[in-house]
Amino acid sequence: MILLNNHRYALITGIVLALILTCTIGGFNFNMLAFARWFHIVAGVFWIGLLYYFNVAQTPALADAAADKGGPGGAGVTKYVAPRALFWFRWAALATWLGGAWLLGSNLGHAFTLGAGIDDPSGYFLKIGIGAWLGTIMLLNVWGVIWPNQKKILGIKPASDEEKAKARKAAGMASRVNFILSIPMLMCMAAASHGLPFIK
Repeated sequence: MILLNNHRYALITGIVLALILTCTIGGFNFNMLAFARWFHIVAGVFWIGLLYYFNVAQTPALADAAADKGGPGGAGVTKYVAPRALFWFRWAALATWLGGAWLLGSNLGHAFTLGAGIDDPSGYFLKIGIGAWLGTIMLLNVWGVIWPNQKKILGIKPASDEEKAKARKAAGMASRVNFILSIPMLMCMAAASHGLPFIK
């Protein structure tokens, strides 16, 4: 079946199915806020899922492949997997951030000022704002540090062996920082509407 043999068709089919279910369950009354939330969540799953894949699977596996002198090495991953994963990774990061800004709408400024100067008894803007700042730092790491250095590592941009070694370190550290920041970022995003864990 063609829909299952191609990831793009499968993605489009999933989106169409979600829209059909939306219309079936809720009728044809379009809810822009709910759509923005759904878009933000789906894009975020793409982004953070790939971030976790890079940090807990691909990077350690490539280190093991490099250490295995008699093994096949990591050339297949760096040639075929990494460029595709990085494409989805960087664009999902941007889509997630834009989806979050769309979702916050006119409250974007309140979020980025952590609710300073407004009555916010639930701490919503403090929590969502910390999450938004962490997400913004992560987005800047993706486009400003990780992707420019990955272009050198993957040979998309010419670089000497020394430059590639420096690029590996810079991209790796930025990715690890994002991995760390993603955990409190997700906690703050969820806490804004659902409460902080371990606190009544």
